[in-house]
Amino acid sequence: MTKITSEHLARSAFVYVRQSTTDQVHNNHERRRRQYALADRARALGWSAVEVIDDDLGRSGSGIARPGFEKLLAAICEGRVGAVVSIEASRLARNGRDWHTLLEFCGLVDTLIVDEDGVYDPRHPNDRLLLGMKGTMSEMELSLFRQRSLEALKQKARRGELFLTVAVGFLKVRHDRIEKDPDRRIQEAIKLVFAKFAELQTVRQIHLWMRQERLPLPAIGYGPEGRTVTWKLPVYNTLHHMLTNPIYAGAYAFGRTGSRITIAAGRKKVVRGFRRERSAWEALILDHHEGYIEWAEFERNQRLIADNANGQSFMSRGAVRRGEALLAGLLRCGHCGRKLHVAYSGENGSSGRYHCRGGQLNHGGAPCISFGGMRIDRAIGAEVIERLQPFGVEAAINAVEARRIENAEKRRQIELALEQARYEAALARRRYEAVDPNNRLVAAELEHRWNERLLAARALEDERNVLAAAPQSSLSATERDRLLALGADVERAWNSSGATPATRKRIIRTLIDEIVVRIEEDALNLVIRWQGGDHTPLRVRKNRAGQHRWGTDADVVKLVAVLARQMPDQAIAAVLNRAGKKTGKGNGWTRSRVCFLRNHRRIPPYREGERAERGEVTLEETAKILNVEATVRRMIQEKLLAARQYCKGAPWVIQTETSIVKTCNASLMRDVHDGRRPRIHVKIAWLYKAIAR
Repeated sequence: MTKITSEHLARSAFVYVRQSTTDQVHNNHERRRRQYALADRARALGWSAVEVIDDDLGRSGSGIARPGFEKLLAAICEGRVGAVVSIEASRLARNGRDWHTLLEFCGLVDTLIVDEDGVYDPRHPNDRLLLGMKGTMSEMELSLFRQRSLEALKQKARRGELFLTVAVGFLKVRHDRIEKDPDRRIQEAIKLVFAKFAELQTVRQIHLWMRQERLPLPAIGYGPEGRTVTWKLPVYNTLHHMLTNPIYAGAYAFGRTGSRITIAAGRKKVVRGFRRERSAWEALILDHHEGYIEWAEFERNQRLIADNANGQSFMSRGAVRRGEALLAGLLRCGHCGRKLHVAYSGENGSSGRYHCRGGQLNHGGAPCISFGGMRIDRAIGAEVIERLQPFGVEAAINAVEARRIENAEKRRQIELALEQARYEAALARRRYEAVDPNNRLVAAELEHRWNERLLAARALEDERNVLAAAPQSSLSATERDRLLALGADVERAWNSSGATPATRKRIIRTLIDEIVVRIEEDALNLVIRWQGGDHTPLRVRKNRAGQHRWGTDADVVKLVAVLARQMPDQAIAAVLNRAGKKTGKGNGWTRSRVCFLRNHRRIPPYREGERAERGEVTLEETAKILNVEATVRRMIQEKLLAARQYCKGAPWVIQTETSIVKTCNASLMRDVHDGRRPRIHVKIAWLYKAIAR
């Protein structure tokens, strides 16, 4: 070998060993032995110092970071390498960039490249050409292998026969067929997830409920015994994967996720797991096998999950969130097309206001529209109640049934878990009894496992007994009748204290898809788009400037203005309270509240002697003068005496009529002098005369 000089032999020979996958490392031993045997070939060529680099066992050579290859390049640059020994070019690199980088460094520092076929000097043009062709052929070979393998996988997937992994709840019965897991506990647990999603309608609520109830889900594990099923409390990603996997709807899908290749630190980086659009899937075969739900239900679930994603889509409504505003996520601006957002204010953050500020935030423009939420919430609530009224009793009956089986799911899961625990305990007992008692090393371990299974079964029995001892949640006859009465009166049920804002929001979202709102003059013009495609126009009056929900009713303000001409603030407060009138916030009246209302409405206070100047007296004052209160009241009731009362509880006000007094005075005095009973009209004049004094 004339290419090998004493200068090359003075340095070390580096043997580079690599296998592409972990499976090759575990199973392809001969290939690895051939690579390690290259150290003997290097010694046969004259090198006494031979170093083996095997840090890249189980790593691909297609560009992913390889610490062993990096170590080799560093040693070459330091001038410590006389020859690089490998079984072939593909072991050193699988892409042109790494391969030509290695050739360039070896040529600069005079390092030879040795494989099973010969010795090459990268400084010689012929050797450089041959090494370049070997690298190109290796790269092309890899591309062909990859392409053939992927096409074969895709073709098998299009037939619905490719199963790289099988989701929990299913078993692979043949190489091209799957079916439901026969374990009833696994089936019931998966059905429970889909049933609770239909009830709660969000993945997070299912997650919280199952963690709160301590209900585990099956999980797949791989160990020395192969595929095993373990039970543990679910995490959010487990539930989300289960609800979005088409396999549970009886469909076969392949190519739902893809990978992206980026450059990081000068190296190729492959990021996997990106979700693709359904149109980009490699295969989708409906009715491929028996599922846990129907495909139509799966489609509804996907729309609901996508709709619950806040801020992920221009058209998504977002999940039901906290707050009193009932229409959050449903309103869309009729002027610019953007979604309206909610801002809360007030002492307890209970006052919601809808606003559209997308143009201002994104483009620096002026704010679009803004309005209070209470009036529009009430209007939409009335529309929803009108459409729910025919179904009220049916919904109430369903609520009774749901209440009856409220804890049935948990009891069922515990029963199935107990049945499995008893089986495992019996199996552990049979294994213990089958072993030789004298073999204490094995017998002790089997006895320990048996005891663990018995303890697990005992814990489940205790939990079942606690549930059985708990009072049943079935409704009494009175509660059932009350619930059915609420069903017949949907409006009362809607406004009851038990109906939380979250419940009302879910009902509204079930019926309404979207509401387009425009502000025109002093009104909100709404177009309600119902689920199913129907549209309903609605006009809601908008509060004028200065109006708010705490405003006092107009009839109360008018009454205070009238009473202020008759009595002071303390007396007005007493009259309003007797009449059942309330302030804008629903409170009773006090002197200070009456005073505040008068000042706000610019109503002057009562001035002492004001009624006398207008010639008015009250019934009480008249009765005090004449000591004939019953007579005065009877005359008022018979409408013989002109008097007015502004509201129930207010004083009767009598206007003095001096002309009547003058006309009837002589007749009155004559009747009294003669001892006869005064005629009725004379009685009136007598009273008027007394009043006039």
